[in-house]
Amino acid sequence: MRQAIEAAWDNRSLLSEKTTIAAIEQVIEDLDKGLLRVAEPLDNGTWQVNEWVKKAVVLYFPIRQMETIEVGPFEFHDKMALKRNYKALGVRVVPHAIARYGAYVAPGVIMMPSYTNIGAYVDSGTMIDTWATVGSCAQIGKDVHLSGGVGIGGVLEPLQAAPVIIEDGAFIGSRCIVVEGVRVGKEAVLGANVVLTKSTKIIDVTGPEPIEMNGYVPERSVVIPGSYTKKFAAGEYQVPCALIIGQRKASTDLKTSLNDALREHNVAV
Repeated sequence: MRQAIEAAWDNRSLLSEKTTIAAIEQVIEDLDKGLLRVAEPLDNGTWQVNEWVKKAVVLYFPIRQMETIEVGPFEFHDKMALKRNYKALGVRVVPHAIARYGAYVAPGVIMMPSYTNIGAYVDSGTMIDTWATVGSCAQIGKDVHLSGGVGIGGVLEPLQAAPVIIEDGAFIGSRCIVVEGVRVGKEAVLGANVVLTKSTKIIDVTGPEPIEMNGYVPERSVVIPGSYTKKFAAGEYQVPCALIIGQRKASTDLKTSLNDALREHNVAV
Protein backbone atom coordinates (compact mmCIF):
# COMPACT_ATOMS: atom_id res chain seq x y z
CA MET A 1 0.00 0.00 0.00
CA ARG A 2 2.75 2.40 0.93
CA GLN A 3 4.51 2.01 -2.42
CA ALA A 4 1.27 2.65 -4.30
CA ILE A 5 0.51 5.74 -2.19
CA GLU A 6 4.00 7.20 -2.61
CA ALA A 7 3.88 6.62 -6.38
CA ALA A 8 0.49 8.28 -6.71
CA TRP A 9 1.64 11.21 -4.59
CA ASP A 10 4.42 11.90 -7.10
CA ASN A 11 2.30 11.11 -10.16
CA ARG A 12 -1.38 12.06 -9.79
CA SER A 13 -2.29 10.39 -13.09
CA LEU A 14 -2.04 7.11 -11.19
CA LEU A 15 -5.20 8.06 -9.27
CA SER A 16 -7.24 6.67 -12.16
CA GLU A 17 -5.76 3.18 -11.81
CA LYS A 18 -7.68 0.51 -9.92
CA THR A 19 -4.67 -0.67 -7.92
CA THR A 20 -4.00 2.86 -6.67
CA ILE A 21 -7.63 3.42 -5.75
CA ALA A 22 -7.73 0.09 -3.91
CA ALA A 23 -4.60 0.98 -1.93
CA ILE A 24 -5.97 4.37 -0.89
CA GLU A 25 -9.32 2.88 0.11
CA GLN A 26 -7.60 0.16 2.14
CA VAL A 27 -5.61 2.76 4.09
CA ILE A 28 -8.79 4.67 4.94
CA GLU A 29 -10.50 1.43 5.96
CA ASP A 30 -7.55 0.58 8.22
CA LEU A 31 -7.66 4.07 9.73
CA ASP A 32 -11.38 3.61 10.37
CA LYS A 33 -10.70 0.36 12.22
CA GLY A 34 -7.68 1.69 14.13
CA LEU A 35 -5.28 -0.69 12.38
CA LEU A 36 -3.27 2.25 11.04
CA ARG A 37 -2.60 5.64 12.64
CA VAL A 38 -1.40 8.94 11.26
CA ALA A 39 0.85 9.22 14.31
CA GLU A 40 1.76 6.65 16.93
CA PRO A 41 3.51 6.73 20.31
CA LEU A 42 6.96 5.20 20.63
CA ASP A 43 8.44 3.46 23.64
CA ASN A 44 10.74 6.42 24.36
CA GLY A 45 7.79 8.78 24.89
CA THR A 46 8.01 10.51 21.51
CA TRP A 47 5.59 10.25 18.60
CA GLN A 48 6.19 9.08 15.05
CA VAL A 49 4.29 10.73 12.20
CA ASN A 50 3.44 8.35 9.35
CA GLU A 51 3.61 10.74 6.41
CA TRP A 52 2.53 8.17 3.85
CA VAL A 53 -0.72 7.60 5.74
CA LYS A 54 -1.41 11.35 5.68
CA LYS A 55 -0.73 11.28 1.93
CA ALA A 56 -3.39 8.58 1.56
CA VAL A 57 -5.93 10.75 3.40
CA VAL A 58 -5.16 13.70 1.10
CA LEU A 59 -5.40 11.47 -1.99
CA TYR A 60 -8.73 10.03 -0.84
CA PHE A 61 -10.50 13.31 -1.56
CA PRO A 62 -9.88 13.47 -5.34
CA ILE A 63 -10.95 9.85 -5.93
CA ARG A 64 -14.31 10.41 -4.20
CA GLN A 65 -17.43 11.75 -5.87
CA MET A 66 -19.98 14.07 -4.30
CA GLU A 67 -23.12 12.27 -3.18
CA THR A 68 -26.28 12.97 -1.24
CA ILE A 69 -26.47 11.32 2.17
CA GLU A 70 -29.86 11.04 3.83
CA VAL A 71 -30.16 10.39 7.55
CA GLY A 72 -33.83 10.33 8.40
CA PRO A 73 -35.12 13.86 7.75
CA PHE A 74 -31.57 15.22 7.50
CA GLU A 75 -29.64 15.55 4.27
CA PHE A 76 -25.93 16.07 3.57
CA HIS A 77 -23.99 16.53 0.34
CA ASP A 78 -20.35 15.50 0.61
CA LYS A 79 -17.58 13.24 -0.68
CA MET A 80 -17.11 11.38 2.59
CA ALA A 81 -19.33 8.71 4.07
CA LEU A 82 -20.35 8.89 7.70
CA LYS A 83 -19.16 6.39 10.28
CA ARG A 84 -21.68 3.64 11.01
CA ASN A 85 -22.47 0.65 13.25
CA TYR A 86 -21.82 2.39 16.55
CA LYS A 87 -23.66 -0.27 18.57
CA ALA A 88 -21.29 -2.96 17.30
CA LEU A 89 -18.34 -0.65 17.96
CA GLY A 90 -19.40 -0.07 21.56
CA VAL A 91 -19.59 3.71 21.12
CA ARG A 92 -22.32 5.92 22.59
CA VAL A 93 -23.42 8.54 20.08
CA VAL A 94 -25.82 11.31 21.08
CA PRO A 95 -27.69 13.18 18.29
CA HIS A 96 -26.25 15.21 16.52
CA ALA A 97 -22.77 13.75 16.89
CA ILE A 98 -21.00 13.06 13.60
CA ALA A 99 -17.82 11.19 12.79
CA ARG A 100 -16.56 10.75 9.27
CA TYR A 101 -15.62 7.35 7.89
CA GLY A 102 -11.85 7.00 8.27
CA ALA A 103 -11.84 8.23 11.87
CA TYR A 104 -11.19 5.62 14.55
CA VAL A 105 -13.45 5.79 17.59
CA ALA A 106 -12.66 3.15 20.22
CA PRO A 107 -15.12 1.21 22.38
CA GLY A 108 -16.26 3.17 25.40
CA VAL A 109 -16.05 6.58 23.74
CA ILE A 110 -18.98 8.94 24.32
CA MET A 111 -19.79 11.41 21.56
CA MET A 112 -22.08 14.24 22.59
CA PRO A 113 -23.25 16.49 19.71
CA SER A 114 -19.82 16.99 18.17
CA TYR A 115 -17.69 16.45 15.06
CA THR A 116 -14.78 14.07 14.46
CA ASN A 117 -12.94 14.32 11.13
CA ILE A 118 -11.26 11.73 8.90
CA GLY A 119 -7.91 10.39 10.07
CA ALA A 120 -8.54 11.17 13.73
CA TYR A 121 -7.91 8.57 16.44
CA VAL A 122 -10.00 8.67 19.61
CA ASP A 123 -9.08 6.07 22.23
CA SER A 124 -11.27 4.27 24.74
CA GLY A 125 -13.08 5.97 27.61
CA THR A 126 -12.84 9.44 26.08
CA MET A 127 -15.68 11.96 26.25
CA ILE A 128 -16.15 14.32 23.31
CA ASP A 129 -18.48 16.86 24.85
CA THR A 130 -21.07 19.12 23.23
CA TRP A 131 -19.92 21.08 20.15
CA ALA A 132 -16.35 19.89 20.54
CA THR A 133 -14.41 19.33 17.31
CA VAL A 134 -11.71 16.73 16.70
CA GLY A 135 -9.84 17.80 13.57
CA SER A 136 -8.42 15.59 10.82
CA CYS A 137 -5.62 13.30 12.02
CA ALA A 138 -5.78 14.51 15.65
CA GLN A 139 -4.72 11.86 18.17
CA ILE A 140 -6.79 11.66 21.36
CA GLY A 141 -5.71 9.26 24.11
CA LYS A 142 -7.59 7.11 26.60
CA ASP A 143 -9.91 8.61 29.24
CA VAL A 144 -9.56 12.14 27.87
CA HIS A 145 -12.31 14.72 28.46
CA LEU A 146 -12.83 17.27 25.70
CA SER A 147 -15.21 19.76 27.30
CA GLY A 148 -17.92 21.76 25.58
CA GLY A 149 -16.84 23.79 22.58
CA VAL A 150 -13.24 22.55 22.56
CA GLY A 151 -11.48 22.93 19.21
CA ILE A 152 -8.81 20.33 18.48
CA GLY A 153 -7.14 21.38 15.23
CA GLY A 154 -6.56 19.14 12.27
CA VAL A 155 -3.44 18.98 10.13
CA LEU A 156 -2.91 17.24 6.80
CA GLU A 157 -0.22 19.45 5.31
CA PRO A 158 2.67 19.97 5.64
CA LEU A 159 2.96 16.19 5.70
CA GLN A 160 5.88 16.10 8.12
CA ALA A 161 3.98 18.17 10.68
CA ALA A 162 2.76 16.29 13.73
CA PRO A 163 -0.98 16.40 14.39
CA VAL A 164 -2.43 17.69 17.64
CA ILE A 165 -1.88 15.04 20.30
CA ILE A 166 -3.84 14.85 23.55
CA GLU A 167 -2.38 12.09 25.69
CA ASP A 168 -4.12 9.73 28.12
CA GLY A 169 -6.12 11.15 30.97
CA ALA A 170 -5.88 14.81 29.95
CA PHE A 171 -8.73 17.21 30.74
CA ILE A 172 -9.34 19.98 28.19
CA GLY A 173 -11.59 22.71 29.61
CA SER A 174 -14.47 24.49 27.92
CA ARG A 175 -13.73 26.52 24.78
CA CYS A 176 -10.04 25.59 24.73
CA ILE A 177 -8.32 25.66 21.34
CA VAL A 178 -5.36 23.37 20.64
CA VAL A 179 -3.91 23.58 17.12
CA GLU A 180 -0.76 23.36 14.96
CA GLY A 181 0.56 20.08 16.31
CA VAL A 182 0.68 21.02 19.98
CA ARG A 183 1.02 18.01 22.31
CA VAL A 184 -0.70 17.92 25.70
CA GLY A 185 0.95 15.46 28.07
CA LYS A 186 -0.72 12.73 30.10
CA GLU A 187 -3.19 13.84 32.78
CA ALA A 188 -2.61 17.54 32.11
CA VAL A 189 -5.47 19.94 32.87
CA LEU A 190 -6.23 22.92 30.64
CA GLY A 191 -8.56 25.46 32.26
CA ALA A 192 -11.33 27.10 30.26
CA ASN A 193 -10.35 29.25 27.26
CA VAL A 194 -6.70 28.20 27.04
CA VAL A 195 -5.46 28.73 23.46
CA LEU A 196 -2.38 26.81 22.36
CA THR A 197 -0.68 27.23 18.99
CA LYS A 198 2.83 26.19 18.05
CA SER A 199 4.07 29.71 18.83
CA THR A 200 2.11 30.26 22.04
CA LYS A 201 4.38 30.74 25.03
CA ILE A 202 3.71 28.14 27.72
CA ILE A 203 5.21 29.56 30.90
CA ASP A 204 5.76 27.56 34.06
CA VAL A 205 5.36 30.06 36.91
CA THR A 206 5.47 27.58 39.78
CA GLY A 207 9.14 28.21 40.61
CA PRO A 208 11.20 31.28 41.52
CA GLU A 209 11.88 32.00 37.83
CA PRO A 210 9.54 31.52 34.83
CA ILE A 211 10.37 28.67 32.47
CA GLU A 212 9.20 29.13 28.86
CA MET A 213 8.39 26.41 26.35
CA ASN A 214 6.39 26.00 23.13
CA GLY A 215 4.31 23.25 21.60
CA TYR A 216 4.18 20.92 24.59
CA VAL A 217 2.32 20.88 27.90
CA PRO A 218 4.18 18.62 30.36
CA GLU A 219 2.39 15.73 32.03
CA ARG A 220 0.01 16.57 34.90
CA SER A 221 0.43 20.32 34.45
CA VAL A 222 -2.46 22.59 35.43
CA VAL A 223 -2.73 25.38 32.87
CA ILE A 224 -4.75 28.62 32.69
CA PRO A 225 -4.87 31.50 30.18
CA GLY A 226 -2.44 34.34 30.77
CA SER A 227 -0.74 37.25 29.04
CA TYR A 228 2.62 38.98 28.93
CA THR A 229 3.79 42.41 27.80
CA LYS A 230 5.42 42.62 24.39
CA LYS A 231 6.96 45.66 22.75
CA PHE A 232 5.90 46.61 19.23
CA ALA A 233 6.77 49.61 17.06
CA ALA A 234 3.46 51.16 18.07
CA GLY A 235 3.94 50.53 21.78
CA GLU A 236 3.59 47.82 24.41
CA TYR A 237 0.66 45.41 24.33
CA GLN A 238 -0.54 42.33 26.12
CA VAL A 239 -0.03 39.08 24.20
CA PRO A 240 -1.83 35.84 25.13
CA CYS A 241 0.11 32.97 26.67
CA ALA A 242 -0.59 29.91 28.81
CA LEU A 243 0.52 29.67 32.44
CA ILE A 244 1.41 26.46 34.23
CA ILE A 245 0.30 27.22 37.78
CA GLY A 246 0.65 23.83 39.41
CA GLN A 247 0.72 20.07 39.09
CA ARG A 248 -2.07 17.56 39.12
CA LYS A 249 -1.24 15.28 42.04
CA ALA A 250 -0.33 11.70 41.22
CA SER A 251 -3.09 9.36 42.31
CA THR A 252 -4.46 5.98 41.43
CA ASP A 253 -7.90 7.62 41.41
CA LEU A 254 -7.63 10.01 38.48
CA LYS A 255 -11.07 11.49 39.00
CA THR A 256 -10.26 12.43 42.57
CA SER A 257 -6.89 13.74 41.45
CA LEU A 258 -8.56 15.95 38.86
CA ASN A 259 -11.10 17.34 41.30
CA ASP A 260 -8.36 18.12 43.81
CA ALA A 261 -6.32 19.91 41.14
CA LEU A 262 -9.27 22.04 40.12
CA ARG A 263 -10.18 22.99 43.67
CA GLU A 264 -6.61 23.64 44.79
CA HIS A 265 -5.83 26.01 41.92
CA ASN A 266 -9.34 27.43 41.48
CA VAL A 267 -9.35 26.54 37.79
CA ALA A 268 -12.49 27.17 35.76
CA VAL A 269 -13.27 24.40 33.29
